[in-house]
Amino acid sequence: MYKELLDRMIDDRLEEQQADKAHIQVAPEEIDRGITNIATQAQQQQGRPVTAADVMGEVRRRGLSEQDFRDEIRRQILEGKLIELRVRPRVRTTDQDARNAYQHWVNELQQQQLVDVRLLAKRVLPGSTQAEQQAVMTLAQTLAQQAQSGQDFCKLVEQYSDDPSTRGSCGSRGPQPFKDLFPPIQQLVQTVPAGKISDATRVHIGQDDVIVIAMPMPQARVPSYEQVKNEMMQRALLDGLEHARKLWLEELRHNVYIDVRL
Repeated sequence: MYKELLDRMIDDRLEEQQADKAHIQVAPEEIDRGITNIATQAQQQQGRPVTAADVMGEVRRRGLSEQDFRDEIRRQILEGKLIELRVRPRVRTTDQDARNAYQHWVNELQQQQLVDVRLLAKRVLPGSTQAEQQAVMTLAQTLAQQAQSGQDFCKLVEQYSDDPSTRGSCGSRGPQPFKDLFPPIQQLVQTVPAGKISDATRVHIGQDDVIVIAMPMPQARVPSYEQVKNEMMQRALLDGLEHARKLWLEELRHNVYIDVRL
């Protein structure tokens, strides 16, 4: 643990020195945009509005000061600029690299229990009255009954789901490890037969109360390389950048004296 901390401190110092030499700076506005981007990503994942103020509130809730958080965002932006300037030119990603990344990914997936579950989610708004909550549940129960009686589940998801990130994919986020699902969704997958529709069920996911209708799919198949080629090219690029970054930092360590005082 101590060695990892020391290595991180040395790498940070090396990158600071290289940024100074290259006259690379991070403006406050870039940090603000970084925080806004975090809020946007959280909103896409959670399917509900998330603002920069919400992000900072969560930061404080976890015991981190606003300045410490901004300093970490600054460090990440600085590192990104340095990688683009000093490391990116060293990396050339080929189709074979992407195929190797795909094979590694497939090997990982084969060691896990993959599931694909379609969800229609109705969000229970914080602070809503008992009557409002009951109205959402009644609607969800009606939708579940319609799906169970043969109505197109995908069309119901597209029309009624409060999760915008999965409306265009029939409520599915694609094959994923069973262990990565929220526990309430795991329970639904275990109790509802594949291809069948669950009853409307109220669950607590993250910080939200959600009423979900689940449709577990038959055993998920691993997509072909052509189906995920773009994602594998990106994965191969990130792997190449990380490897090149480590080599670059090792070169710097051999040529630069670092005084780390604890």
